[in-house]
Amino acid sequence: MRSKIILFVIIAISVIQGKAQIYIADSCRISFFSKTKMENIDAVNTISKPIMSTATGEFDVSVSNAFFDFKKQLMKEHFNEDYMETAKYPKTVFTGKINEKIDFTKNGTDSISISGIMDMHGVKKNITIHGVMVVKDSVLYLKAIFRLFMKDYNIKIPSVVSLNLAESVDVTFTAAMVPYAVKK
Repeated sequence: MRSKIILFVIIAISVIQGKAQIYIADSCRISFFSKTKMENIDAVNTISKPIMSTATGEFDVSVSNAFFDFKKQLMKEHFNEDYMETAKYPKTVFTGKINEKIDFTKNGTDSISISGIMDMHGVKKNITIHGVMVVKDSVLYLKAIFRLFMKDYNIKIPSVVSLNLAESVDVTFTAAMVPYAVKK
């Protein structure tokens, strides 16, 4: 619901400004990885559909925590029940704005940073994510790799399993974003 409201607001601002272009992910992949002495943990989510306004640089992605796929079902259960508490915190949301001025009309590659709020596990934290944007024939390709620390989001790691879980995870985000067309 929150993503639909944000999409509506971005589209409304775009119409008012008369020049904005809204992009939405045609494909998106969000994965995380943590390495420990006992076993590596990685998961992938391909359900999310980030949106962005090229007029304002506003960017939003809402991730359903329950849709991360793990190699082992038990890892998924622990992730959803014990750590992310998905029943209580079903989504992780990042809302931010691109800091650099990008010419979205020309093909090219730019280093970018997006500053905003990561809302995860009931905690809202200001972060800046660094990445790369490639503009190619009206498609925006984004890639970012960044680290999140569990303690920053009040995600508790019981001492009994501390060897099995890292204190941080490396997140990789990739998306191919295309112009959003309003269906008539």
